[in-house]
Amino acid sequence: MTPSRDLVERVAAGAVPAIGRMISRAEAGSPEARPALAEIYRRAGRAHVVGLTGVPGSGKSTLVATLTAHLRKAGQKVGVVAIDPSSPYSGGAILGDRIRMADHVCDAGVYIRSMATRGAMGGMARAALDAVDILDVAGFDTVIIETVGVGQDEVEIARASHTTIVVSAPGLGDEIQAIKAGILEIADIHVVSKCDRSDANRTLTDLKQMLTLGALTARQAAWRVPVIGLSAYKGEGFETLMTAIDNHRRVAFETETGAQRRQAIARFRLEKTAETLLIERFTRGAASVAGPLADRLSTRDGDPYGLATDLLEQALAPRASGAST
Repeated sequence: MTPSRDLVERVAAGAVPAIGRMISRAEAGSPEARPALAEIYRRAGRAHVVGLTGVPGSGKSTLVATLTAHLRKAGQKVGVVAIDPSSPYSGGAILGDRIRMADHVCDAGVYIRSMATRGAMGGMARAALDAVDILDVAGFDTVIIETVGVGQDEVEIARASHTTIVVSAPGLGDEIQAIKAGILEIADIHVVSKCDRSDANRTLTDLKQMLTLGALTARQAAWRVPVIGLSAYKGEGFETLMTAIDNHRRVAFETETGAQRRQAIARFRLEKTAETLLIERFTRGAASVAGPLADRLSTRDGDPYGLATDLLEQALAPRASGAST
């Protein structure tokens, strides 16, 4: 197997096989790959990371495909990290986005990678940000992260991207779907898809009214969130969306608001990485000490809270984890 460190320069040269291998190793959580991923992180930071989310059925994947085509016409290289639901059998991604983006498969300026959530909370695959770094270093100008779809807690995308686009659609049974669970607040750009439908105006009006009410109580910001209607069927609204993305990119990289956002992204990345390392350490330590504690719990010689505290202390102790004192 090629050492991960030997792949870094090949990734930087844009070699597709090396990109794929590094992303796979990031997904696998291979400790061997971590020094290489650290080097890649140090080199990254140039790409514009666009997060795209929305309720299921809102047309996210179609929007990603069309947006990719417009970015390519503008001369940009585009990476897409499409986070799909996990298969209940294999644990792998469903790969639906690769089917929808078939027109871009042969384009050397587009790299598409599907990732399984593998049970990750927040709508984000664990290795998604590593994949963004890899594509960044490989020379992709814009990297789009498409999440599974927003639910009651799937808003992490706003803490991982420079620009967050929330997609809504008319006729989904709830005309203000995007207002649920803080979704209104996470958007830098609101998109209403399928605006060739007769009931689209109601969704557009609802969003604009809610944003106006929010603006009355919010501090004056460097960015006013636009609501953009799109129709993939008629090909309408995409130039407006492209302009909004370009304008927000300048906010993200050239203003104090953007600097604060990048700092928040860094903190999110730090905490998520620490969480991963903590879980790995706990899993190694718990393997040798959980059995006797589980036996005590099954005979009710203790309670779940007390014994779980004992498990944490023993599993994370240096002697259990193999860490030095």
